[in-house]
Amino acid sequence: MAYGLSWRVTCFCLLIGLLGVRGDGALAAEVQRATLRIHAGQRSEAAISNYITGKFCEHLGSNIYNGMCAQILRNPTFADYPFWGGAVSPDGRTMFLSDDEKIADAVRHQCARLSYSSEQIASLIESRKNGLAFWWMRVGPKNEVRVSADAGPHGGRAQRVEIEKAGQGIAQLTYLPLHRVRKYEYEMVVRSPDLPALTLEIGAEGGKAVGTEISGISRKWQTMRGTIEIDRDWPDSALYRVALTGSRAGQFVIERMLLWPADHVKGADADVVRLLKASRLPVLRWPGGNFVSGYHWEDGVGPMEKRPTRPNWAWGGVEPNLFGTDEFIEFCRAVRCEPMICINAGDGSPEEAANWVQYCNGPLNTPMGAKRAANGHIEPYDVKLWEVGNELWGSWQVHWTTAKGYPDRYREFSEAMLTADESIKLYGCGAPVLWGKQWNEALIAGAGKSMSRITDHPLIGGSVPASTDPLDVYRSFMAVPDVLEGKWAELRKAMEAAGVAQPRLGITELQMFAHLGGGREGDGSAKLTSRNLVNPSTQAEALYDTLMYHAAIRLSPFVDLVTHSATVNHGGGLRKERERVYANPCYYAQAMFAEFAGATPVKTNIDGPVERFEMALPDVKGAAPQVRYGGIAAMAALGKDGSLLISIVNRGMAEATKVGIEMEDFKPAGRANVVSLSAEVPWASNTLDRPEAIRPSESSVDVKDGKLVLDVPRYTVMRVRVPAGK
Repeated sequence: MAYGLSWRVTCFCLLIGLLGVRGDGALAAEVQRATLRIHAGQRSEAAISNYITGKFCEHLGSNIYNGMCAQILRNPTFADYPFWGGAVSPDGRTMFLSDDEKIADAVRHQCARLSYSSEQIASLIESRKNGLAFWWMRVGPKNEVRVSADAGPHGGRAQRVEIEKAGQGIAQLTYLPLHRVRKYEYEMVVRSPDLPALTLEIGAEGGKAVGTEISGISRKWQTMRGTIEIDRDWPDSALYRVALTGSRAGQFVIERMLLWPADHVKGADADVVRLLKASRLPVLRWPGGNFVSGYHWEDGVGPMEKRPTRPNWAWGGVEPNLFGTDEFIEFCRAVRCEPMICINAGDGSPEEAANWVQYCNGPLNTPMGAKRAANGHIEPYDVKLWEVGNELWGSWQVHWTTAKGYPDRYREFSEAMLTADESIKLYGCGAPVLWGKQWNEALIAGAGKSMSRITDHPLIGGSVPASTDPLDVYRSFMAVPDVLEGKWAELRKAMEAAGVAQPRLGITELQMFAHLGGGREGDGSAKLTSRNLVNPSTQAEALYDTLMYHAAIRLSPFVDLVTHSATVNHGGGLRKERERVYANPCYYAQAMFAEFAGATPVKTNIDGPVERFEMALPDVKGAAPQVRYGGIAAMAALGKDGSLLISIVNRGMAEATKVGIEMEDFKPAGRANVVSLSAEVPWASNTLDRPEAIRPSESSVDVKDGKLVLDVPRYTVMRVRVPAGK
């Protein structure tokens, strides 16, 4: 550690096996005691990094589209929609489904989350088989509404629609953020040989509808824009139909149809921006993830209507390129966080990566700087944090490589990128420390002193049998940060031994990653089910992430960045369902810990009960078959204003722990502020119906003679601020 902090845990009672355990896993002793001693005079030489509570976003599922991006409609560019098949080619590209029955099953699976009726799903399946882009359906019978693929104004697929009667056309079912906004902006690229006008209509099935006429359509491609407003008495949570129809028989060809709530923040969802800004998000990593290894950044810049739609080679579906580099930077500015870009070191080239750096950071007299200015962004973005590829050790990665192949690739990319801007900070693609020693050693040896920063993706868990006690899974996760801390310390030593003067580690993907293994939930024999398996949406992730922050700080300044997975829907953070955004417990934990940015860690000791058990997670059993940890974990730091900040996690099984805090070399003033995040069980979560079931509560507590006492329930994350006296 940077200055020899002592973070020992001393057992003052018998081990857990001697205390007795109730049937639900809780200790028979309902309340335990622990003592936290804080030595404020013994300070770390390194302040806590500003980047510890960062996030990661990727073009996966509904993380970007129908997540961070405010545009509502799915497949808005009428693309030929490929479905993920669960297998990859030898080169790491997703192999898409081709069998109609399997595609129909995939459609049913995707639509089930949106509560489409069986008739609506059947209409989508039938429409797709007969030439209509997926997510769109006919308005009118099949024999009167004929559809086929066509060519768009800049290549790519467009949709031809022929109708025989007025009121016929195409439609999509969707939810709207009517709880927040009633006005919507539309944009479409369309032409018609015989229909001078179309009608855009929004309404409920068999209910009210509002429409607007879009006139002036001609044989030539045109971009039509306008607004449409929803009546205030319409229900917030209904499923609505967005339809484009003709007033008489004829045909039209449409290349894209976009629908935005009028309160969007330069294309971003207003609720997502508000919540991430409130959390004091310091850094956001983008665009991948696996997605980036097949992503070419120039597809996502320039006039939006000219950007191509591509297959998503990592996850299936399409990439309409509505959210590219410029939109990402605008999003970061709206949230007030720093951008981090992971470049395509899969099927991309060093020259492409260098051009990306120059596009972001180059002055106007450079080719890419001029291109950025032509796209409406004169000032350089000054992106300092760059990652050279994502998980290129994995065979699921487009153009993955070998342990000795990546150092060669890293040198090629880093030289090109640093030529474009020598001031940027590059992170090399490391392998997970639990098993990736060979990869990491080859990278350290092959890249040499030119690489001072490496990454890790601790997506840990594995397939857990249904016969496992759910609390054993929870407890195992609570031990993982301690295991990783030891492995990260070994990685630091390896980098130092190779001559790296100031080695750094960026944890650029992080979340609990257990999956339900063998056994059936329905036959009554399973202990572990989808309802009690801790995952990123549960309270356990809040505890897990905070323990990771503790481990990172104990290794300070080696671990200088954490970007947790992810912003919206993918992993833990925010959820967006039916256009409503709400927070997972881990969002609140990260927002609470953001207070520690720039603070100076101080020495702590904890005396308290220790628990010992068998590791239940397959991914960690080899490294730590047996686990021992203290139920109370804590760290402390002096804030920039001189106040004492304390982070406490109760990961133990006892119902509550009374924690006595003793402060040395610190003069407190007034009462301590306490923010707590608690849940009854570790697998508790927020839902669309109960979006604030778990949220922080605030209180205060007396400080007397440099001491205070806290009652810390189990499954609790707590942040304490003790103001400093003069």
